[in-house]
Amino acid sequence: MERTLKMLAKEAKQRMKKGFWKQCEEELQSERTHAREQGINESKMERYFQEKVEGRIKGDSPDEFYLKVKDLLLSEGEVSDAIGRLTDKAYYKTLSYAEQQRYNLELSEKYLRALERFKREYEFEIKGRKN
Repeated sequence: MERTLKMLAKEAKQRMKKGFWKQCEEELQSERTHAREQGINESKMERYFQEKVEGRIKGDSPDEFYLKVKDLLLSEGEVSDAIGRLTDKAYYKTLSYAEQQRYNLELSEKYLRALERFKREYEFEIKGRKN
């Protein structure tokens, strides 16, 4: 669905009315305090927090692939056969050799992006909350 300028303005007005920015400011203060206590770089945390808020405004939700990667990393850590575990084997068998190579490359790129995202989230959300 294409979001028009009018729709975006209406959404922004709703955020203002419902105290979205006040809540974000309070959450940011809490995260800053937590980062200070855990020895986490505050400016990195603020950039991460900004990305997270932007995602909420855009209505982003984690995709299925990212959730698979996250589950794998939380349960077993980084494994050498991650690409093999994430491959859709039924689909892979239907591809020609060249298509399989392209699929492997695309899957590897997606995995690396998901891994970087996980590392950012882990540093600021998961690891910090375990202590």
